Order: sequence, then structure tokens, then C-alpha cells
Amino acid sequence: MKIVNLTPHSIILYTDEGKKIEIPPSGTIARVHESTEIIGKIQVETDGNIPVIRKTLGQVENLPEPREGTIYIVSLIVAQALAGTRSDVYVIGESIRDKEGRVIGARSLAQL
Repeated sequence: MKIVNLTPHSIILYTDEGKKIEIPPSGTIARVHESTEIIGKIQVETDGNIPVIRKTLGQVENLPEPREGTIYIVSLIVAQALAGTRSDVYVIGESIRDKEGRVIGARSLAQL
């Protein structure tokens, strides 16, 4: 299976056997258009108001057409915008963290 990374960062995956696989960015970044509208405000005691917005996800750009034998790793927001319409789109699953809590890789991929 060919894996295409449509994020701007290298992705490190670990196999069940403990082998480390690095998937570099492909150079293409899948993105989703967002629109926002103010739907209210929250008053914070005497400090003022904080706007509350509604985000709406729009069209995904830079996502190649499906290709046999190829899967695409995208950001969570891109996968959410696609809402399960593509079986070839994945996000990072279970993260692996170092002692300081930084993500250093993943044990799995996930679909939404």
C-alpha cells in the first residue's frame, strides 16, 4: 500500500513489530475552507466579553482523486470535513509521546 502524507509534517508510524516508518510530507497539503459567524458573547465577570463563533467547514482542496493501492493521511479537520465520504483518507490514530509529553509517533491510523 502506498501512503501519501498530505500534511506539512513528517509522520512517524510504528508497526506491530516495532519497526519505525517515516512518511515525509508529499509537498501537497490538503486543506479545508472554514467560515465563521459570531453567534453570541460570554461576559467574563468585569473583564469584558469574549465572542462565541460558529465554524462551518467548507470544501476540501488539494485532495487527489482516489487511486487504487494508495491511502492519504490528512489533518483531523480535513477528515471531519469529508465526513466519511472517502475510504482512502486516514488520520493519525494512537499517539506515542516522549517523557515530556511531545508526540514522537503513532501506533495506528484512524478513519472517521
